[in-house]
Amino acid sequence: MLEAGIKGQHTIIVEKENTAAVMKSGTLAVFATPAMIALIEETAWKSVADELEEGCVTVGTSLNVKHLAASPVGMKVTCNTTLVEVDKRRLVFSVEVEDETGKVGEGTHERFIVQAEKFQNKADAKLNG
Repeated sequence: MLEAGIKGQHTIIVEKENTAAVMKSGTLAVFATPAMIALIEETAWKSVADELEEGCVTVGTSLNVKHLAASPVGMKVTCNTTLVEVDKRRLVFSVEVEDETGKVGEGTHERFIVQAEKFQNKADAKLNG
């Protein structure tokens, strides 16, 4: 049962592959904003996945986040999510990202519950005009 209060947490290590220079969001060897976004989305969807009806998944629809500080290669980065609102199929998460020295990101993330097969078929149909 999906109810506000569900929490998620996921930790990764900043590696060359998820730096701004490699992800083309900048030129520096620091944790890229797109990598932070991916970490937020992964943490959020995984936190509620076991609570969904059979055949359902969530898809990201909105992000409003600030990337507050840089994290160098080799540093641990942890994302914490809290489901703060459930409105039918719409889920709203409060998110916070921190490295070993403190907060590096914060904001909100919205996801929608969809039927996986129906959603995928609709997307694939775009290829057929």
